[in-house]
Amino acid sequence: MTGKIIKYAFLLLIFFIMIFPLMRMFALSVLTPSGQLSISNFQYIFASNNFGLYLFNSLLVAIVVTFGNIIFCFMCGYVLARRKILGSKFWLYTVLIVLMVPIHIVIIPIYILMNKLGLYDSYWALILPWLVNPIGIFLVRQYVSTLPISLEEAARIDGAGELRILFKIVMPLCRPALAILAIQVFMTNWNSFLFPFILTSSEQYRTLPVALALLLGYQSIDWYQLMAGSVVAVVPIMAVFFVFQRQIISGITEGAFKQ
Repeated sequence: MTGKIIKYAFLLLIFFIMIFPLMRMFALSVLTPSGQLSISNFQYIFASNNFGLYLFNSLLVAIVVTFGNIIFCFMCGYVLARRKILGSKFWLYTVLIVLMVPIHIVIIPIYILMNKLGLYDSYWALILPWLVNPIGIFLVRQYVSTLPISLEEAARIDGAGELRILFKIVMPLCRPALAILAIQVFMTNWNSFLFPFILTSSEQYRTLPVALALLLGYQSIDWYQLMAGSVVAVVPIMAVFFVFQRQIISGITEGAFKQ
């Protein structure tokens, strides 16, 4: 009994340590410097700092990149798992090698490429390089490999085409893996600062993380307004997590039991 009490007390302590910064951020966002409750911080950042545009840019980039990864990673992963293509092992090893390369190494090549293509400082520069990633391909490939191939063979016998098999039969079965991929890609792109900062220069294509950093750098620090901006940046990602939490837990538990 004493052991259980100590265990739960320790877990509660860890919980409050982890949740305290978030609670503090929400509390400061609705306070004025004089300590009164107010939504003036939110009104200020949306009226004076164009946070509506930055929020739209972040949402647009994160959503388009997420859907792109779901489609392209799924198709690539399926081909590597099921198709006997020329050099299939070579392509798989290439994906694994790319997976090991730190993303920061490609900053300069991507910057030069976007400039050469005339895409610098545009939505294309924020979206195009991230529409597919090796982690997603490998995740889908491993998940599809564990699915019974008899379902696809039965569909072919019934006359189903390849696209129908791909999107009507295999894709629904991969929903847990795709949900994990979706939230991972959405969070990565939503929180991304370095690449949007380097690949854009105008306010028109600025994203929320860049706007928050500039809000911190241009002015004397107003922590109340900064926390209000941080709340705007955090709430969408929390909503995405709550929407996908069932699929995430399902994916983790299914993955734990698969051979």
